[in-house]
Amino acid sequence: MNSYKNLVAFFLGLLLLTACSDDRLVYEKIYSLPGGKWYADSVLRFELPIAQAGKYDVYYHIRNTLDYPYYNMYVQYTLIDSTGKVLAKHLQHIELMDPKTGEPYGTNLGDIFEHELIALPAYEFPAPGKYIYLIQQYMREDPLPEVLSFGVKLRRYEEGVPAKP
Repeated sequence: MNSYKNLVAFFLGLLLLTACSDDRLVYEKIYSLPGGKWYADSVLRFELPIAQAGKYDVYYHIRNTLDYPYYNMYVQYTLIDSTGKVLAKHLQHIELMDPKTGEPYGTNLGDIFEHELIALPAYEFPAPGKYIYLIQQYMREDPLPEVLSFGVKLRRYEEGVPAKP
C-alpha cells in the first residue's frame, strides 16, 4: 500500500512539472544589477535566437524592492537584425504599481517584487537569425535605485493562445 502511495505521488509530481513547463519559451536572460542600481548609460544586451521567421512575444522580467521610489519605469529598447539594421527603437512606459493607490503589481517575496510584462506582443520577426535587443532605463534619476534585475524572455506566439506572464 505504501509503495502504491509513493507511485501515485511520483506521477502527480511529474504531472505538475510537465503542466508547468513552458514549451513556447525560446530564450531567457536576466541581468542582476549590482547594488540594485541601474545606471542610464548601462545598456543591457540580449541576443534573441530566431530559428524561423514568424511571430514571437517579448517579455520583460523585472525585480525591484518595495523601496523603489516610483510607480512606473521608462525604458528605451532598440531591436537590431543580424545585418545590423535597426528594426525598431521606442520608449516604453511600464507600470510597476497602481498609480492611484501605490499598491505594487507583480508577485512578492517579502519586500521584493517580481514582474513579468509583455513588451512586444506578437512581434513579427521577418527572417531567421540572431537579433540584438538593447534596453536601457530612461528615467530622470541616475542611477535608478532599487531595481535588482532586468531580463528579457522570448516565447513563440500562438494564435488564440493568450500571452502568459
